[in-house]
Amino acid sequence: MKTQTAYDFIEPIAFDFVKLIVVRDGSSRLFSEFGSQHVHIGDVVVLAANTLCGAEPENWVTTTTLYLDRDYLIDQVFWQYAARFKDRLDASDFLDTHYAEPAQIVRIGEDRAGLVMPWLDELVTLSAEGLQAEHFFRAQSLLFAVLDIIGPRLTVTDQRMTLTQRSTVVPSAPRHRRPRPVREGVCQINGGSGLAHFS
Repeated sequence: MKTQTAYDFIEPIAFDFVKLIVVRDGSSRLFSEFGSQHVHIGDVVVLAANTLCGAEPENWVTTTTLYLDRDYLIDQVFWQYAARFKDRLDASDFLDTHYAEPAQIVRIGEDRAGLVMPWLDELVTLSAEGLQAEHFFRAQSLLFAVLDIIGPRLTVTDQRMTLTQRSTVVPSAPRHRRPRPVREGVCQINGGSGLAHFS
């Protein structure tokens, strides 16, 4: 993640990450798959991996950009819609089908933008430190809070996927079975108290 202010034309560039660009201040003309569009505070630009995007600030524009690995997003979609998938390939297909627009602008408005700014600032700070393992859950919770605002406003396609499109590639996915100890006797219940002791 990074926050930056641009004053000059930004040549079109593509990344192999999904990008969320939150406009914090100023305005700009963007050039991408959607043609040329004007963005200002309260707008979020969502770019699929390998999607070109350039910008021409109108005086200046300040943005915070989140770079999200597509595999990470597939994992999140997999667990978000776990009841409808057999495996992560289904989640990948779902992502490709339902979020097929390579570039879109989500207009969350100034009020919601103000709500996400502190979360973005903290994420940028954590990112600057290299996202240490001890901050993983905090970073994840901040990211999920941001996605909770942006996600429901994304444009999705009308096509739906059925459970019969793909068969399970593993004997049983985690959500289709009850959690159990790895081997007999791993867990013993203490005198019916319900407290588990692990050996």
